[in-house]
Amino acid sequence: MFAQALHWFLGLGSTVGIPIIIIVLGLIVGLKPAKAFISGLTLSAGFIGLNMVVNMMAADLQPAIKLMVARYHMSLSIMDVGCGVGGPLAFSSSLGALAIPLTIAINLVLIWLGMTRTLNVDIWNLWQPTFIGLLVWAVTNNYIYAIIAIAGGFLLELFMADLMQPITGKFFKLPGIAVTHMMALSATFLAVPLNWLFDKIPGFNKLDASPEKIQKRFGILGDPLVIGLIVGVGIGLLAGFDISKTLQLGAEMAAVLKIMPKMISMFMESLTPISSATQKFTEKHLHGKKVNVGMDAALTVGHPAVIATSVLMIPISLFLAVILPGNKVLPLGDLTLYVYVFTLLVGAFKGNIVRSLIGATIYSIPMLYLATWMSPLIMKTFKLANYSIATKGQFSFELAGLWTNAIWIWMSQNLGIVGLIILIVVLLGLLFYLNVVKKYNLNQEEGK
Repeated sequence: MFAQALHWFLGLGSTVGIPIIIIVLGLIVGLKPAKAFISGLTLSAGFIGLNMVVNMMAADLQPAIKLMVARYHMSLSIMDVGCGVGGPLAFSSSLGALAIPLTIAINLVLIWLGMTRTLNVDIWNLWQPTFIGLLVWAVTNNYIYAIIAIAGGFLLELFMADLMQPITGKFFKLPGIAVTHMMALSATFLAVPLNWLFDKIPGFNKLDASPEKIQKRFGILGDPLVIGLIVGVGIGLLAGFDISKTLQLGAEMAAVLKIMPKMISMFMESLTPISSATQKFTEKHLHGKKVNVGMDAALTVGHPAVIATSVLMIPISLFLAVILPGNKVLPLGDLTLYVYVFTLLVGAFKGNIVRSLIGATIYSIPMLYLATWMSPLIMKTFKLANYSIATKGQFSFELAGLWTNAIWIWMSQNLGIVGLIILIVVLLGLLFYLNVVKKYNLNQEEGK
């Protein structure tokens, strides 16, 4: 009965399920019912608007991508079916039903102990720790190990959310919000040290390629509308479109860069009262503790630098897939979802498009190799979850090739339960050091 109710609720999706959680959270933390309802409804409108824009972008780009693949004779043996199947895959298994109460309990205990400042309400993206559990199950054939791996994957997500919250709060201007989206968080572990390195390179460290600086220096050429037009026309030409279709794709990409930030503004409008009320509630009832509300990376994808970087990475990724020796994955299904995986990476580079493209290119290389390596395991997870997709031959998805997935596979494969326990102990230690010893987020807020 519980499992059926859970699957029904998850079936509501982000446009209904997450807003309901936000309304309930608002009521719990003392927001007036009318304000809580309006916050949830505004969030729902933001998700619907964002989905419309992302779906439009995907519908516009997919024909161009297919033509590029055919035009340049790209033939690789592993099909990228897209990470969009990840959520349904994870929650169609019994592990998906266990993941939600397990992670909620872990989250509340860690907040009470002061070991995390993130209160996760992004239930849908719990598919990512659950997917880690499925991968460990596929490696070890041990269901208990899989449950332990889900808990460990969630600890990793909380640690990354706490550590990278300043990027969310400062660059994306989302105070009181943390991103608990593992795909987006993972890339920051390359971007932050790489940005430090770029700052040490004479000449290069003076290059400011943010959309604002580009617009200031190049005038109309730096306007998001014009950037979108140029990118769209460029992809149309690479795909071999005629003039009419090329110009149409350019106009549609220009519209995406202009409309998406307006959709994202609705998220901020809906979450500001929830975040403020949550802070007051936790300060009053949890010994003065402050928390950040953990949300989907969708809140950050509307920045012009994020969209420009993500779209430009499409031809770059296809080129990498062809030239990298040993790679067998042909990126397809995940290409139009780059806005989610590269968004915090762009934030770590402070919106510098040149740095972001270099970082995203470097990050994509191990992603392709890991997706190739993981393909047999991913196919096995579909069998374990009794989930089938309409594709033949070997398949994977590029955005499964994250280091955050690979470390759990490697440790469980080589060290079994000992490896999983080591990772969990290390993560608990990191959470304790970050939030109890260093009081990291508090010091960031106070400018220390």
